[in-house]
Amino acid sequence: FGRCPSSSPCGPDVEATVHHTMVIAEIGVNHNGRLETARDLVTAARDAGADFVKTQTFDPAMLATRAASMAPYQERNGAVGASQREMLEAYRLSTEETASLVEFAESLGVGFLSTPFDVASLTTLTEELGLTTIKLSSGDLTNGPLLLATARAADSVIVSTGMSTMAEVQEALEVLAYGFTSEASAVPSRDGLAQVWSDGAARATLDRRVSLLHCVSAYPAPVGEVNLRAMDSMRAEFGLPVGFSDHTTGTTISLVAVARGATIIEKHLTLDSSQSGPDHAASIEPREFEQMVVGIRAIEAALGDGFKVPMPSETQALRDGRRSVRASRRIGQGQMIHEDDLVVLRPADGLSPMRLWELLDRPAGRDFEPEQCIE
Repeated sequence: FGRCPSSSPCGPDVEATVHHTMVIAEIGVNHNGRLETARDLVTAARDAGADFVKTQTFDPAMLATRAASMAPYQERNGAVGASQREMLEAYRLSTEETASLVEFAESLGVGFLSTPFDVASLTTLTEELGLTTIKLSSGDLTNGPLLLATARAADSVIVSTGMSTMAEVQEALEVLAYGFTSEASAVPSRDGLAQVWSDGAARATLDRRVSLLHCVSAYPAPVGEVNLRAMDSMRAEFGLPVGFSDHTTGTTISLVAVARGATIIEKHLTLDSSQSGPDHAASIEPREFEQMVVGIRAIEAALGDGFKVPMPSETQALRDGRRSVRASRRIGQGQMIHEDDLVVLRPADGLSPMRLWELLDRPAGRDFEPEQCIE
């Protein structure tokens, strides 16, 4: 799973075996193009309890035209540059810097992920840096060539689904399934994609290798538009693990997502949310990130295994809080027992009151004193 530390449980089936929500600290471009800041963010993520850190890997010339303007939220948050490409140049880490960051994360025992925005960057991550899991952005959900290349290069894929319809998510999954199962030289066609989608073996490959992230691609995302029930819909429609990439302010929605079954939580991390830059305002600082992780782990523990049985902590309460059938007055041996001869009182060290009616109109087998348990 990505570049995974040996001390951390990793892999596409981890949530099914250890019920562990994977927490990804999205560094993104919050390093402001500086390796030292990126290293500080990795350290902060480790200290806050994140399982993985994630960066972005891109060639600005392959991502935006020279004329492409920045998004309104990028301008509003004081991103560097007069255009989107200038901004990307300012916030880019080189391959050498990313490689250094991978090694640093591993030395701290934190897994490393990155999102490629072009095929060359994908190749750098998988072939040069050895990443086995690739996270794809919501903006590339309809980027067929990158989806196909990712399926052929990565062992597993995490797909963000912001801005999408269910039909678009299915189309992306069709391309991934095709890439997982076809020859490297094969070129997709509509018929070929439809065929692979109806192939049970190809669909099973998705089950083993793909996770979806529900997402709202706004920075910050309005709480009223989060629509966490979409996680349930995607899980039911595609049968895949579904997590949540959280762009809301604060941590409440991430915690609710875990309670609704999110298998992955991705949250932007910054050292200072007041900094100028495209994503700082929609990010949380290390202390809040740590509190989020603590909350996630508490929710996991509270969710349990779903079996309704008494818990070990209830053992004493089970005896002290429940009742037994007892004599309400003295009952002599052979006397016919009537309901007014009986009372149900704590503790539960005798016959359950659920069996009281079995005793009625039957002779007592021996003498019973008041408040004595009836056998």
